Amino acid sequence: MSTSTPPESTPGELTRRHRYLVLTICCASVLVVVMDISIVTVALPAIRRDLHASVSGLQWTIDAYTLVLASFLVLAGSTADRVGRRRIFRIGLAVFGLGSLLCGLAPGVGWLIAARAMQAAGGTMLNPVAMAIVATTFTDPRERAGAIGVFGSTAGLSLALGPVLGGALVDRLGWHSVFWVNVPVVAAALAGAARFVPESRAPRARRADPAGQALVILMLGGVVYAIIESRRLGWTSPLIVGLLAVALLAALGLLRHESRRADPLLELRLFRSVSFSSAILMALFALCGFSAFLFVTTQYLQDVRGMSALAAGLCLLPVGGLIAVFSPLVGRTVGARGPRLPLVIAGTCLALGGAASLRLGPATPLPAVLAVYLLFGAFLAAVNPPITNTAVTGMPRSMAGVAGSLASAGRQTGTTLGVAISGTIVGSAASHGGTAFTGAAHRVWWLVLALGVGIVLLGLLSTGRWARSTATRAAALFDEVDRGTDLRTPSHR
Repeated sequence: MSTSTPPESTPGELTRRHRYLVLTICCASVLVVVMDISIVTVALPAIRRDLHASVSGLQWTIDAYTLVLASFLVLAGSTADRVGRRRIFRIGLAVFGLGSLLCGLAPGVGWLIAARAMQAAGGTMLNPVAMAIVATTFTDPRERAGAIGVFGSTAGLSLALGPVLGGALVDRLGWHSVFWVNVPVVAAALAGAARFVPESRAPRARRADPAGQALVILMLGGVVYAIIESRRLGWTSPLIVGLLAVALLAALGLLRHESRRADPLLELRLFRSVSFSSAILMALFALCGFSAFLFVTTQYLQDVRGMSALAAGLCLLPVGGLIAVFSPLVGRTVGARGPRLPLVIAGTCLALGGAASLRLGPATPLPAVLAVYLLFGAFLAAVNPPITNTAVTGMPRSMAGVAGSLASAGRQTGTTLGVAISGTIVGSAASHGGTAFTGAAHRVWWLVLALGVGIVLLGLLSTGRWARSTATRAAALFDEVDRGTDLRTPSHR
């Protein structure tokens, strides 16, 4: 591997070919990180049989990964802004690759969960940092919108294609191979980053916020642990009630602590932009709905309909196909006409997908099942580019890492909650299969329908004139900060 270090350069000085090489490397990193959320879902039945895992063990196999991602993405983005995005990006690739190798070698579910957390520790240094690298590499607004659209589309495509690739790997090579496949991709991305990605930093360094980071972990960890273990212990269990209380206190403490810091981990002033706040909520809703769909669907296809892992993955191929075809078109539409129409279409497709899934049973004809999955494919093709663009566009370059990492944190939090909630709903019925499983899944599909309606409403709200004016005012706050005049009162310093 080359160890040469490109000098720091202004992104505008890079040639067009160089800029798109940087985009390719960043997309490779998001490919493995996001795919590892969905590629594992199709391997869950094999992991359960081989490692004798419980339903909660399967939930933690996914949520240990997404929870760490959600908890540390903001820290990774702000650290990269401070010490160098290329440096953090390369460290993240190395840690992710090592974690992937250890996942494939795990002898038990406990070891697997620990290795998944290590994978995620590397992943936190990839997605938000890669987005910031893309946003600062492409300086022309129209070209940047297209590049961000490609980046967001890659995330959506990898999430949808994960089950297809995972099914093929599980059937041919076993569940271990779904982790080992990451290693050569990571090695190639490391070599490319060393050769082509220029170093960049935010104009103004942001200080670390360990107290804020600890509060984020307590808040998210308390909620997710309570949801997953509530099926076994019950919602009135002292442990569950205590965890929810800790999460609530952590959330209140986080709001108070962050509002008093000059350099907070969670930059609350970003949320004065209605567009930005809506983008974070839509990211959470979107990935909550899609991860719930994947978690329930892969078990429905294998445990209820008796399909192999490969056949189950192929049933999800229409989802990936729609994303591959339409995501680039959506990215260009967002760049040319704005995000409103794609967001409304995405939310409508998610709501229709949830409604149609209510009619799925053990003997539903396969063509009808695949037609329902097309709605989820159309949803994911339309939702990622406008959310990514809405979160980053309009923010000053100094906040690219923080804004990008908050958008990614919204996605990962949604994924974590989607798996935790859907697993808790269908968990007791998973061992019974048949109509017991599909009946229990009805509550998941009602949730998905409601999330789709929420995306439609937020898409309309976030793209209006009032929302755009709040985004302009929020960006102006950071212009003041970058010039050294913070609008906070002296008591907040």
